[in-house]
Amino acid sequence: MPDEDHVRPDVRQFLDYINALPGPPVHELGAAAWRAQIRATRDLSDLDAGPLAVRRDLTIEGAEGHAIGLRLYDAREQRLPGPILVYYHGGGFVVGDLESHDPVCAEIARGLDIPVVAVDYRLAPEHPWPAAPDDAEAAARWIAENGAMLGRAATGLVLAGDSAGGMLSVVTALALRDAPAALPLLATWLIYPGTDMVTRYSSYDRFGAGYLLTRQSMRWFGEAYAPDLEHWRGSPMLKDLAGFPPTLVSTASLDPLRDQGRAFAAALIQAGTATIFREAKGIIHGYLNMRRAIPSAQGDLLGDLAALKPLIVAAEADAVMAQAARLDIGVQEPA
Repeated sequence: MPDEDHVRPDVRQFLDYINALPGPPVHELGAAAWRAQIRATRDLSDLDAGPLAVRRDLTIEGAEGHAIGLRLYDAREQRLPGPILVYYHGGGFVVGDLESHDPVCAEIARGLDIPVVAVDYRLAPEHPWPAAPDDAEAAARWIAENGAMLGRAATGLVLAGDSAGGMLSVVTALALRDAPAALPLLATWLIYPGTDMVTRYSSYDRFGAGYLLTRQSMRWFGEAYAPDLEHWRGSPMLKDLAGFPPTLVSTASLDPLRDQGRAFAAALIQAGTATIFREAKGIIHGYLNMRRAIPSAQGDLLGDLAALKPLIVAAEADAVMAQAARLDIGVQEPA
């Protein structure tokens, strides 16, 4: 068996179970029923959220006056000024919410030892494109301007997200590159992201059936979201990537979106962005939310966090040096 087609034993066991379930494909249930199913089964597939010093919900006003929900996670009750990570959940822009990604956001906050703010952006089909990128950008700008309301003195932003949330991280990073927020954008973490909705990649066909995320469900997501594929906010690979922040790209080898992540990492490198690329072998799309059903996925998450942490530290140091240079302040180089 070619290495590229290798399936881990716990992944195979999970896929055999899922593929044998009776009933129609989940996308045929409709958005409301699928959302309810995700909420009902989360604790069967994912680990418990675990202890945190801070888990607090708040609501902010979006650009058009609607409400955007946020959830703050922090392993410490109080902390010194530092970066804050903004997290956009996956789910094809149709499903997913603060609850679906509560365990992984808690794990990220503990693993990186920085505050995490999850964003509950509007979902299609009730709110098609560009509602999600509008909310994602509005939330990032609000967080950059309102650290005091979070009880955190933030010095910079890290944008992160999985799948659809990975695309929102890209689109928001490009928006903040072109029109900076109140805080510098330090880095991004793109987890099996959608990045190119125009090109047909081989992984789309190769893993589009039998590996949980299917071609049929992706078409359903696309029809509900209804993006303008000629606009970079609908397909961000259309945009010039020069000046994109340092980035960790994480893909899964058995994912229909795998090749989009690979292509985006290559494009970032071509554009001169400091880029770390990690591909989890033998595992499927969505592994961050399956750490109970697929125990080996916990190791993939911990490996990503270990790679991301020094990237953030280096980016924050670079931001301090850049700020000092703009202000013409001498800063002593580290020994």
